[in-house]
Formats: sequence, C-alpha cells, structure tokens
Amino acid sequence: MDMDTFNPKTLSTESFQLSVLVESSLPCPSPNSCFAKVGVSCVRLPGKAEVVATLRLALLVPWAAGLNFTYHHQPEMETFLRGVQAQHPGIAHLHSVGRSVQGRNLWVLVLGRCPTKHRIGIPEFKYIANMHGDETVGRELLLHLIQFLVGKDQQDPVITKLLDNTRIHIMPSMNPDGFEATKIPNCYFSKGRYNMNEEDLNRNFPDVFKSNWVQTQPETEAVMKWIQNETFVLSANLHGGALVGSYPFDNGYSDMVTTKRYSATKDDDVFRYLAKSYASHHATMSRGISCGTSNVESFPGGITNGYSWYPLEGGMQDYNYVWGQCFEITLELSCCKYPPEGKLKQFWNDNRASLIEYIKQVHLGVKGQVFDGSGKPIPNAIVEAEGRQHVCPYKTNKYGEYYLLLLPGKYKINATVPGVPSKLKQLEVPDGTANLSAFKLDFTFPDFFQTPKELSCPTEPLYQISSSTAFRPTVLLLPLTTLLRAVFE
Repeated sequence: MDMDTFNPKTLSTESFQLSVLVESSLPCPSPNSCFAKVGVSCVRLPGKAEVVATLRLALLVPWAAGLNFTYHHQPEMETFLRGVQAQHPGIAHLHSVGRSVQGRNLWVLVLGRCPTKHRIGIPEFKYIANMHGDETVGRELLLHLIQFLVGKDQQDPVITKLLDNTRIHIMPSMNPDGFEATKIPNCYFSKGRYNMNEEDLNRNFPDVFKSNWVQTQPETEAVMKWIQNETFVLSANLHGGALVGSYPFDNGYSDMVTTKRYSATKDDDVFRYLAKSYASHHATMSRGISCGTSNVESFPGGITNGYSWYPLEGGMQDYNYVWGQCFEITLELSCCKYPPEGKLKQFWNDNRASLIEYIKQVHLGVKGQVFDGSGKPIPNAIVEAEGRQHVCPYKTNKYGEYYLLLLPGKYKINATVPGVPSKLKQLEVPDGTANLSAFKLDFTFPDFFQTPKELSCPTEPLYQISSSTAFRPTVLLLPLTTLLRAVFE
C-alpha cells in the first residue's frame, strides 16, 4: 500500500488485520541493514510499511495502547496481539503454532531483539496460560505482561536488557475453545476446563512413569511440536484454583523413596529455587496459605512438589522436563478459577514482579557449544552435569548449543560424542541472573569429524520400580553407548 494514497476511510478492519500480519512479520535483518545502535540494544528503524501499520492501528484500535483490565475473548485478544506486532515490529513476532478442536488459532507472541528466529547464545523462554479454559487469570496476566514488556523497552534498563538477552514466547491461551465455552464464570469448576473433545489437556501428554492411553488432542500435539522445534530452557504454565508454585515430578510410584510422597527429579534443588523465585516475589504466595483456610500454612514457602500435592498422570511440566529439555513449573495464581473482572488489576499488581523475576532465571547455570575438529558445531552431543544425568539425555541442538540450568556452585560438566573419549570440565558456576547471561563453556573434539544423526527419546514410560524399597530410576532404553552408536553410525 502506498503511503501517499492511504485513505483511512476506505480501510476495513479485515484488511487491517491481514496487512498487519503481512507487513510486520519481517525476517531478522542482517548486520548491514537498517539498524541503529541504542546502548546495548539493536533497534530497527521503521520503514514505510511499518508506519502504515502503526497509523492503521492508531485509527482502528485505539485501546491497544492501554489494555483494559477486562476479559478478552478470542477476537479481542487476536486484535491486541496483532496490534502489538504492528506497533513493535522490531521486537515482536506473532504466529500460530496450531489450532484447537474448533479451529481457533493457538497464538504465540515472541518478544526479543530477533523475535523471528533463534540466536546462538540467547536462551528461549516461554509462558503458557489458560490450558484449562475456565482458569482465566493467567490469560489476562500474560496480555498485560506483553504490554508491560514492550512499553518498558528502551525505558527500563532491566526490561531492555532482558529483551536484549532473551527470546520470550508467550501463549495467552492453550485452550481457547474452553474459554469461549465458559458462559457462566465459576470459582470452582465448569466444563470449560476441558477442550471440545472433553479432554483435560494437562492429563494428555506422554508420561515418563506410566503409559498414557488417552487420545492426544490437537492442542497437545501443537504444543509438543512447538517444544520440539524450539530450544526452550525455562517455562511456566499458569493455572488457577490455588495459590502455589508446583514443580516436577507430578507423577511417580506409590512406594516412593521418601515417606512424604515426594517425587524428586535429578534437579530438585533447581526446581525448588525456581518455584521460590516466583513465590517470594509474589504479594502473598510465599505465605503458603491454602485456599479456604485461615492462616493455615499448607505449602511452606508457597511451593510444593507436584506429586506431594497430588499425583498427576500426563502432565505438561513433566513432559517438558523429560522430552523437551525444558524446566517447567506450574503456577496456581488464584483461589477462584474465574474471578470477577474487577479483581484483575489486583492480580496483575500481585504477580507483575514475579513474572519478570521468573524470566530472569533462564540465565542460571551454564551454556555453550560443542565443536568438531574443523570448528563445526556438533548437534546431538550429550552435555550434562555429573550426577544429574537425565533419563532422556540432554543434547545439543542443530547449532551445537546446550543450556544447563544450575544453581551457583562447583560442577563437573561432561560432554560425550561417540568414538572418542568424553570431555569432563570442572568449573564454578556464578549467578548468571545478575547480568542476564549464563556462564559460557564450550567443548571441542579435535578428532571427531562424523555427521551425527538426530537423537530421539521414545515417548513411553522410562522409569520402573527397582527391587529395593528405595525408588531408583531404571532406564528402559539401550545402554548409552549403544544409543549413541545408533545415532552416529
């Protein structure tokens, strides 16, 4: 569209929505393109198309600059997300990762200096909300978080640096059908919890402890594919109905190692810290008060192991940890699942600091690349901390990158490729959240020149009960050396 002939009176809402998607879904520019340096940030200078899109937005969506504390249904949410992309094309990219049973888009807005693609050394973070359609607070919080982040860019130094060093993915609604089906808000339960096939999406993922025979739903398939296509490092899943931060494992066995019914991961210390980082910055969560009780601390510090709270089969946070190489916790943010709109502003005030603080934790630990003798990155190399080997080994992506979330301290990091001795490096990991960058540690295998094949881990139960009374994870895979040989041959 030519700016010289632009006439707002002849512009329809439908053409506006289409043009915003086309004109602002731009690829990340090359170093020689229209970039201006502002401090440590790279800001693209707007072209004519972006000016047109911004003008259209100002004319047609005046409320986009100030999101109201009301519930936003699918059309309103889509218009807001498209408007953000149009107004901030240099840092915002909107795309759909799939569709619901009824055909609604599962929108994701990506924020960062290069929102359209992964950059080496920049960790990927995600928030997902409204997995249960009648749990609505998280959906609105994520819309306000988007507005807050883009509004504070180049104004608040912490937010600016966070966008410089992080690629943030935000899915406001994983179950838009369930949200639209909830006609009468209820604090406790409604059928909107489920998708339109009456399936609970948080019981619909592969389970590492027990075969999950439910039919995988379109929403679940879309999210699993999204997880596998990105290099997510940290995530949180926003729910309602309680006030607590829950962490893996959600499932386990009845004869667990502890008498407290605690199903611990190899990274239990990190998960406890992550949950505490959210709860401690929340207005009230750290008090640990259970909904419906008066000053009774049910969740010490405002956190709980998922299995200790109640066993859950087919949950999304366990799937992320085992098959996605992504640490995810579940955040229950409201005692009332679908509270009145008048309370949304207070929920935002209660959660804003926590939402920001939690994103920072993606910079914990150590990151780096693995190279071969010619300096090329090695994908599918296994890189893990000694004593924290995962049942599905954590491997490098196609750029030879790895990310390991670790608390500050001394560790031995082991890198393994087939046919040559593994490399073990000891280091002291600092707190990377201070400067929003994890400690960098690369590995080079000078005698390795093979072309690796993709390493995959079967989505089936990978743990079994040992003969002893203690719970021991027993890998139901071939020995690691056999697995690696199959991958690289």
